Amino acid sequence: MINKQFIPDVLIIGGGAAALCAAIAARRAGATVLLCEQASRSLRGGNTRHSRNLRIAHETRTPLSIGTYSATEFLADLNRASDGNNDVDLAQLLVHESADITAWLANAGVHFQRVADGRLPPSRKTAFLLGGGTAMINALYATAERLGVIIRYDSEISALQLDGKRVTQVQIKFGVTEHTLSPRVVIAACGGAQANRQWLRTVWGDAAKGFINRGTPFATGAVLQMLLNQGVQAVGDPSRAYLVAVDARSPANDGGIVTRIRCMPAGIVVDATGQRFHDEGGDTASTRYAIWGQRLVHCPNQIAYLILDARGMRHAPPSLHSPVMAADIPQLAATLKIPFAALVATLAAYHAAIRAPIDDQRAVNWCTAALEPPKSHHALPLVEPPFGAYPMRPGITFTYHGVGVDRQMRVKRHHGEVMNNLFAAGMLMASNIFNSGYVSGLALTISCVSGRLAGTMACQNLFQSSAP
Repeated sequence: MINKQFIPDVLIIGGGAAALCAAIAARRAGATVLLCEQASRSLRGGNTRHSRNLRIAHETRTPLSIGTYSATEFLADLNRASDGNNDVDLAQLLVHESADITAWLANAGVHFQRVADGRLPPSRKTAFLLGGGTAMINALYATAERLGVIIRYDSEISALQLDGKRVTQVQIKFGVTEHTLSPRVVIAACGGAQANRQWLRTVWGDAAKGFINRGTPFATGAVLQMLLNQGVQAVGDPSRAYLVAVDARSPANDGGIVTRIRCMPAGIVVDATGQRFHDEGGDTASTRYAIWGQRLVHCPNQIAYLILDARGMRHAPPSLHSPVMAADIPQLAATLKIPFAALVATLAAYHAAIRAPIDDQRAVNWCTAALEPPKSHHALPLVEPPFGAYPMRPGITFTYHGVGVDRQMRVKRHHGEVMNNLFAAGMLMASNIFNSGYVSGLALTISCVSGRLAGTMACQNLFQSSAP
């Protein structure tokens, strides 16, 4: 519980990387800090628990990555992924601040995987967390507690009152009791609305019923909606989300990265009627996860099946669930409840269309001819028993919708004027930097960089306003 007489300098709403970086930065700057995490202690940390790397600009080699990755290249990758639809000033700020974020995090107790250890594929553009996102969260909480940050779990923000350019009151619900606080500064770092299925249905219609939430169930968008209802500037597009193909047997929430399906080029993908609907060999980069996530939205009942033979399954990476197995195609069709005749006809048409290059037997160069849709690469026949299938649904990671901020992470109102004591960090403001596409490690970089900035700038604002 919170002492009714206690008025924190800084109230932080959220419990993931952005919130923790803000809390640590603010506490180091001398502020009293209260962090309210809606989840219980065992579920703390938001989507950061499922993270594994963050993207960093580095002009020289480091122990954490191979080669170099200039700020210019980082910015170009970011602009390309978002089609240039971002705040250029904030994008440049993010890239600049990313250069020393791993050192700052290491100073806060976070450990990173060194390239020389050889435990993960080497990366030039990202640094990998040692122990993953959960280890990072545990380290940041330990540091925050050691610095004197007051942490309250199971704390839901039930009301947030704005008056002009200030937050005047915040109501926090603890179980059946509520407290009203008037903090001097508020930092909202509580994510978007990807876990709010009712909200998703208003945007996506019945298709939202087939979505699986890959992350925390506490990202309901409640605080986002409170802010937007009171004149805060909206950024991004509420009708868009970052979707990837996940195993349809995944839990409704919190499955994380292990739910992802990755081996579409090794087989064919059919919908519930047994029909192929896209080129499985056309996308072999990591972007295929998101491309297939979007495609699954348009399938009947938002479900499709990746069909593999024994050869394909040998090349498939490890996954959360084993494939659905069958000795032959008729048995597989029956198990999946796909019309047998349709699946057999689809496979027959696919096999008949396969063309193997005469002078190059590499699988990547096998393709189909006169088949719609084509399979442009890896078009190998599916003939080696047993056969397997992965059922797939769209997995939602985050929404491209949030609040506008300036370079100090101060929240903007509709007309662009900034709030005096309200800041935002993490995915709540990420749509300023990208509102479409994605590049690996970007979300965690945004969370850490914006959290650190918000905590630092909030205290700067706080102490300047209280100076005689």
